[in-house]
Amino acid sequence: MAESIKDRLRRWGYNLLPSYRGSGAWITYLARDWREVKIKLPLNFWTRNYVGTTFCGSMYAAVAPFYMAMIAMNLGTDYLVWDKTVSIQFKKPGQSTLYAHFKLEAAELEAIQADLEQGRKTERTYRIDLVDAQGVVHVSFEEVIYIRRKRAEAS
Repeated sequence: MAESIKDRLRRWGYNLLPSYRGSGAWITYLARDWREVKIKLPLNFWTRNYVGTTFCGSMYAAVAPFYMAMIAMNLGTDYLVWDKTVSIQFKKPGQSTLYAHFKLEAAELEAIQADLEQGRKTERTYRIDLVDAQGVVHVSFEEVIYIRRKRAEAS
């Protein structure tokens, strides 16, 4: 889907948030409906570690916010969405720009809502790979997201 100028300005705004900018990563695509995001994490002075490869903190900071934000933006304000746990498996040192692609299907959102109709909370697990330009996986993350309906305010 082509980006409008408004979408591009919104994406740039998120890229300039200090909390994300510090990761060294850059959002290259952000769908208007928050169901797809693409990022890149270059190997440069800001992201390089002592041995000359991509710093693991930059890797995680680059991918950490997206599934939580994507779910929260799609479910709306009646729900709480939090990162619960993450596991990281390093497969190969990052010696070039790395990329990640996040996609949230409509069926996944429907499954979350169905789980929440049965109970007040649910957890979902997502796998995120940071890959190089050839598609070789350098790092895999498995992230557990906690989702629950907000409590009704006491009248």
